[in-house]
Amino acid sequence: MGKKVGMTQIFDNEGNIIPVTVLEAGPCTVLGLKENPTKVVLGYQSVKENRLNKPVAGFFKKIAVAPLKRIREFTSSDNKDYKIGQEIKADFLKPGDFVDVTGASIGKGFQGGMVRWNWSGGPAAHGSMHHRRVGSIGASSDPSRVYKGAHMPGHMGMDTVTVQGLRVMRVEAGQNLILVKGCVPGAKNGFLVINKSRKKAYCSLDEKKEVVAIKRNPMKQSKAKAVGKK
Repeated sequence: MGKKVGMTQIFDNEGNIIPVTVLEAGPCTVLGLKENPTKVVLGYQSVKENRLNKPVAGFFKKIAVAPLKRIREFTSSDNKDYKIGQEIKADFLKPGDFVDVTGASIGKGFQGGMVRWNWSGGPAAHGSMHHRRVGSIGASSDPSRVYKGAHMPGHMGMDTVTVQGLRVMRVEAGQNLILVKGCVPGAKNGFLVINKSRKKAYCSLDEKKEVVAIKRNPMKQSKAKAVGKK
């Protein structure tokens, strides 16, 4: 768990500009270990004890850990490497790893259909009387109702969004910061959940992609030259 610090850019070894998002990853404290299925309970972001209700405050006293604001469960392959009270920091990841980042998208408040659903709108002429309106949303006789999921004006944003396959470009273990290539959901200082990617495996930043030569049909090239094309 962590939060979004902001966006910036870095340079790779070849001088290319890479847009990155700076994330504060941890420190997270191990609060519990579960089996069948194997899970790790983590806590993040310290909080005053008077902000917690009595059952939660009693839980932290029982395990002798300082109160934490956010508690989440994460799947684990093996719990042998964890113990209650242990801190997990940004060095849990390394450059070249891929992560999936989940957060709440930026809230936009109440929006009309053209902004919320990208409607094209009605005719723009003065006599149209239908520029940005909703229009017909269902027949009157059959089915005599509006189908669920119809695109209508309403609250926009603040949805749980997951961006998959973001590559870790740099890890600042001393400051608990990681730099991932691309953007993540949410505003600055927004709460995020960071998981190792299930679809992409580790790939070293020094590894270069093989350049595949494009095979060209010599007959098509000769015909293009015959008509004066390059």
